[in-house]
Amino acid sequence: MSDSVPQANLQARADYDALIVGAGIIGAATAWRLQQLRPDWRIAIIEKEQSYAQHQTGRNSGVIHAGVYYAPGSLKAKLCVEGNQRTKAFCKEHRIAFEECGKLLVACNEQELKRLDQLKLRARQNGLEVEPQSAQQLKQREPNIAGLGALWVPASGIVDYSEICRELLKQFGEAGGEIYYGHELKQLRERDGEVQLQCISSLPIAHTDNQPHTFYCKQLIACAGIQSDRLVKSLGLSVDFQMMPFRGEYFQLPSKHNSIINHLIYPVPDPTMPFLGVHLTRMIDGSVTVGPNAVLAMGREAYKKTQFSMADIQQMVSEPGSYRLLGRFWKAGLGELRDSLFKQSYLKRVQSYCPSLEVSDLLPYKAGIRAQAVDKQGNMIDDFLFAQSENCLIVCNAPSPAATSALPIADHVIAKLNLNTRA
Repeated sequence: MSDSVPQANLQARADYDALIVGAGIIGAATAWRLQQLRPDWRIAIIEKEQSYAQHQTGRNSGVIHAGVYYAPGSLKAKLCVEGNQRTKAFCKEHRIAFEECGKLLVACNEQELKRLDQLKLRARQNGLEVEPQSAQQLKQREPNIAGLGALWVPASGIVDYSEICRELLKQFGEAGGEIYYGHELKQLRERDGEVQLQCISSLPIAHTDNQPHTFYCKQLIACAGIQSDRLVKSLGLSVDFQMMPFRGEYFQLPSKHNSIINHLIYPVPDPTMPFLGVHLTRMIDGSVTVGPNAVLAMGREAYKKTQFSMADIQQMVSEPGSYRLLGRFWKAGLGELRDSLFKQSYLKRVQSYCPSLEVSDLLPYKAGIRAQAVDKQGNMIDDFLFAQSENCLIVCNAPSPAATSALPIADHVIAKLNLNTRA
């Protein structure tokens, strides 16, 4: 945990005007923005891990998305396009390294070329500047990439979202905000205009009495990712979705390949499949990663193939949406599992547009978990999703491009709770 990010002291009972659950980038952005709008409020963040950005924020490809893929008029499209500009502006203001390197969506066959036309139309409907590339133009831009054509998206970029999260929390703390790390939310109750949170401390024994700690607040905002459906249930609200964990496994290329690409290289997504496919990503530290795939994980935080949680598995198999989703995508799911188990199979997906890579080039890299909301009919919920009661708002579905969209998501959440009037 960075010394520049504050850690609040433990208290037997703490009363707050607002509490934010989760110190990922959405929780950090929401707390930071709310502290600006309500400087007289006592505001705190509760985070179960020992530091910030330990899950989706710190385990992604670091892409600043432009908004190419998302349905025009959707919340995803609106907030991504806005978030792209605001993320870059925040980085410039606070001297956080980022690069507007642009993205190429590469078509490897005639069918994908036709899909590029559809993506071009969608991108322009979302207000984006894009430019079709011939095979020759693609080769000029990317000598190591093979394709029949591509779509050039100049607004895409790269950043370390953990650094943005760190800066947001630093400013939140300097403005008077408090942060409780190592506090896992176990029980949530709302009554008489007040929200009660019962937490168990998971701090090292030398720093805690290991007793439950109770917090009270007037407004609660939960940005808890993969645990969001459980929080909705704990409030007694109707839950017509479940969170399912999909592990995204990455590889890193050896340093000799740090210049193998000049831009972000993405395959053309299959509209019948729920994920974007394996891509080559320039990282802000100069390295290049490959990934991610999308394997159903045997636990909500099962970052390793050998990890599992019986409680998470039991809950997953008890939900009808799980069976319906797996029934619809069983063939693709087996393909993802095969690619996860056999590196050569994984490599073939990348060689379709970068044929020079070899198995020995795929070095270990940390995996992430995509927290995906699935409804009872087995449909992946595509847009951002929120659940709300009188005094609580829970961010339920916030997959990619949530990190890119974090700043406008924070404003959206605060507006939904009618908290956006400066005191």
